[in-house]
Amino acid sequence: MRRKQKFCWDRLTLGVCYYPEHWSPDLWPDDLRRMKENGIETVRVAEFAWSIFEPEEGRFSFDLFDRFLDLAQQENMKVIFGTPTAVPPVWLTEKYPEVLNSRKDGVLFRHGMRRHYNYNSGTLHRLASRIVEKVAEHYGRRPCLVGWQIDNELNCEINEFYSESDHLEFRNFVMEKYKSLDRLNEAWGNVFWNQTLNSWDQVFLPRPTINDMANPHVMLDFKRFISESAIRFCKMQSDILARYVKEGDFITTNGMFGNLDNHKMMDTCLDIYTYDSYPNFAYGLSEKPGENRTLNDRKWSRHLTEVRSICPHFGIMEQQSGANGWNTRKGAPAPKPGQMMLWSMQSIMHGADYVSFFRWRTAVMGTEMYWHGILDYDNCDNRKLAEVKKIYKRVQAVQEVAGAGYEASFALVRDYDNIFDSEIDMWHGQVADSSETEIFAGAQLTHTPMDVVYMRKETDGKGLKNYKLLIYPHGEILSQETCRTLEEYVSQGGCLVIGARTGQKDGDGHCVMRRMPGILAALTQTAVEEFTFLGPDDAGTDMEWNGECVETGIFNDILTPAGPQAKVLAVYGSSYYAGKPALIETKAGKGRVLHFGGTFTRENVKAFFKYTEIMEPYSDIIQLPEECEIGVRKKDGKEYIFVLNYSKKPVEIVLKTAMTDMDLRETVEGKAVLEPYETKVYLKD
Repeated sequence: MRRKQKFCWDRLTLGVCYYPEHWSPDLWPDDLRRMKENGIETVRVAEFAWSIFEPEEGRFSFDLFDRFLDLAQQENMKVIFGTPTAVPPVWLTEKYPEVLNSRKDGVLFRHGMRRHYNYNSGTLHRLASRIVEKVAEHYGRRPCLVGWQIDNELNCEINEFYSESDHLEFRNFVMEKYKSLDRLNEAWGNVFWNQTLNSWDQVFLPRPTINDMANPHVMLDFKRFISESAIRFCKMQSDILARYVKEGDFITTNGMFGNLDNHKMMDTCLDIYTYDSYPNFAYGLSEKPGENRTLNDRKWSRHLTEVRSICPHFGIMEQQSGANGWNTRKGAPAPKPGQMMLWSMQSIMHGADYVSFFRWRTAVMGTEMYWHGILDYDNCDNRKLAEVKKIYKRVQAVQEVAGAGYEASFALVRDYDNIFDSEIDMWHGQVADSSETEIFAGAQLTHTPMDVVYMRKETDGKGLKNYKLLIYPHGEILSQETCRTLEEYVSQGGCLVIGARTGQKDGDGHCVMRRMPGILAALTQTAVEEFTFLGPDDAGTDMEWNGECVETGIFNDILTPAGPQAKVLAVYGSSYYAGKPALIETKAGKGRVLHFGGTFTRENVKAFFKYTEIMEPYSDIIQLPEECEIGVRKKDGKEYIFVLNYSKKPVEIVLKTAMTDMDLRETVEGKAVLEPYETKVYLKD
């Protein structure tokens, strides 16, 4: 179920990240002038500037940013202001080491990096809330301010916390959750390996063990705890900012990182969500030779799809504009001509109505001096700046897209319990990672746009009814609420596809003593009689479906019908379970459920799309090669067709009906050639 956002951009705009504290004030006027000349209207500032505002404890200075904001105001440049909490200053960490995060063995992470603090330090909360209050009070009414960014990339760099404050707060977290030690011991399976606790004082975060193995049920609660801690820290800042934010301004933060319920953070803390998009990571030199790179930077569309599930109309706070890399990391190539436009349009196609480049000029010192911006060290105009101007012209040409919704043919179903569990449980993680990667690849290569939807307390079947197909690949942890939502969706006419290992566990992460798919069996009318990973001798295991051999992936559940509506569609074609059911369809209400015993591959995803008749929904109006991605945003009855060529070679497309080329404002039809990395936006009335 999609929420109403508290803020939306009413037009497409471009911005850039800027650090006035890094540069001589003599450069500021020329920088702002050149930004404006090339279509940049907004700058983000201050997210790492705590020591600028509070050089010593209790002594505050606003002079540097006062001067910069005066100039920005004079130049009609809009400003997004970052709360400067991502890097507590040296005076703070030296005087109050309890604010620091630590390794699992208790050794503190010392000053010199960033995000070295822990969320649960009372001292940090006190000092961080004070600096946020001071900055918000001082700058909140500035006319040039349009928004606030909380911190910077919560849970980036590190998303595990082991400080003394975290241990103590974790104890409070589980006391509140379980109420009694008996219930805690049951939930954590502490009877196994003599882990039974006799006192709340014996509750700790995961600590070093032999082979660094940890109780999986403790780890599941650990991840939930980290998420709650990060959200509490974010909400502390959001509540302060809300007292000072002007009418029409917004509060955001830039994500999206692990061990964090980003949906809950959006709901409880933010007006709009922003993402940092760096598609060039797909070309990183750390990749193994021969690794399959067929999707390369278009893999970032998977991340953008995920962001859209959090916030349908989002912003990009950091859009890659140069080669990325630190002095401590292997580098990646610079964006080739056309790729900045490609990646910007990739973001806009998926729902971004604001795109801000990182960064204006490459830093000449520090860890990020190889994380290149629009301008290089020499500060000269270059091809990247010229490409920004082209992006601005494109944005002006497609202005009416702002606020348009993304059109998806199906949705991948996810939830945080299963995400967290798959990061702990290697069996779960192996099948989940493989299937989700391949479902995305199958959608991309068949030009079948997808959404991601999350099973949450707020999600209901009515909110899912517009999706003709839902794929819930490996919902190992199932709740009664999730089952009810899926049953409601199917009863209304929806088609649900589930994969191997569904219903294996309960909410504590325990394997349940019943046949899979567990509590979903009443809907599927199926049972799993046996299951196995595929070994080296099992290569090529498939199922016979509609006269074809279809892959069954890396894990196979051997199914059996368990109800009058269950119909076997496919059987395994090899191995010791040849002839046993691999795919069963069950009618339920107006809809149906397909219980698939395998994991998903791009080939069997294609077969599922064909069977459910959702593949290539725009094939009647446009013909595309695999190298292209299609995305459609729709508003007021108009469809805006985005076509992106990710190839370094020209490709041919065919427009089967007349459409308007929004750059040329001309009606076009028939064959067209897209140059390397070229993008197009067509209007279909």
